[in-house]
Amino acid sequence: MTALENKFRKLATDNAPGQEVRQNDSSLASLTLGEALPGIQVDFSHGDVDAFEPTPGSLERFVEGVHIGGKRAYTEYRGDSQIREKLAVRLGDFTGASIASHQQLILTPGSQGALFLAIATTTSAGDKVAIVQPDYFANRKLVEFFDGEIVPVSMDYLANDKSAGLDLSQLEDAFKAGAKVFVFSNPNNPAGVVYSAEEIAIIAQLAERYGVTVIVDQLYSRLLYSNESYTHLCAQPVIPENLITIMGPSKTESLSGYRLGVAFGSAHIINRMEKLQAIVSLRAGGYSQSVLQGWFSEPAGWMEERIRLHQAIRDDLINAFSAIDGVAIRCPQAGSYLFPRLPELRLRSEDFVRVLRHQANVIVTPGTEFSPHATQSVRLNFSQDHQAAIKAVERMATLIGRYRK
Repeated sequence: MTALENKFRKLATDNAPGQEVRQNDSSLASLTLGEALPGIQVDFSHGDVDAFEPTPGSLERFVEGVHIGGKRAYTEYRGDSQIREKLAVRLGDFTGASIASHQQLILTPGSQGALFLAIATTTSAGDKVAIVQPDYFANRKLVEFFDGEIVPVSMDYLANDKSAGLDLSQLEDAFKAGAKVFVFSNPNNPAGVVYSAEEIAIIAQLAERYGVTVIVDQLYSRLLYSNESYTHLCAQPVIPENLITIMGPSKTESLSGYRLGVAFGSAHIINRMEKLQAIVSLRAGGYSQSVLQGWFSEPAGWMEERIRLHQAIRDDLINAFSAIDGVAIRCPQAGSYLFPRLPELRLRSEDFVRVLRHQANVIVTPGTEFSPHATQSVRLNFSQDHQAAIKAVERMATLIGRYRK
């Protein structure tokens, strides 16, 4: 296998969220499968934008962009300047950071595009990058793709209820060992836990002390439950010299189809990101950029209702999983993910995920996408039809009972 082939082998998108292989299940032929369970398909690998529709007025703003025409179709590579000016104010009000729209903010094709650009412009071959385990699947894969060296930092989210459970001593050891970049999501994807104010303060102080670049994914920072508090790293009294914050309206606001994301922070990194975007995708979709004008200005009460509905689903699914003998789960503080650890089964986790799809019509993402150690865990995005999600977890419970050791 050539070095280039190995790079793409490591990307391994077959089981990535929303992209799991639905054919070629010959590995199941040797298994004795029981009776299939009736029920409509529920795809927990991503949110259901039919169950939770995009923010009101999104389509109208997109059409407005179409009517503007070429001026909106061919914006600056970092995005339309007037839209960036509006967003700099709104994001500044939300996070408490001061953001210069022309130097410190870029619009990207989804937050995934922002993550790609941020890692690509801060990581060279051989660079050590600290990665939380578990955390978003693309963090690890992108670092490996750019030939960086991963330095893992553990997060014991199940053993804590007042913090994310990040091993801060291990993080400092990673910095001492030469890690020059630290990438993490807050709220954490897949566990849905929020880093405490103390954890964020220490992360900021350590990164500043050791000269580490920090990339923080705050995609779900608006979807907080039960009056949970949230601490923005970019607004800390002491922050690292090199800091990029990534956000976007794809999840909480159900705008994934418009492919919109933003990154803001250190001007020289944003400048690099724009140069790379210019040859990768040119810009975020020009007409789609118009949709961002409604971000952070939704109708009164809209966000509160969205949070209320998600919390109701979360609570019912937590109760359902907690009733299954041997399942360990922590109630997420934010976002729309559950990350239950299942009891020992007679199947490999990859095979159980396929069995769920074939016998229960339920699609989940294997935990190994988020950490090589999460072999007994699966991730569910519960931004779904409420009753369908409950019935899907009931079918999961039946199969866990059927295949447990």
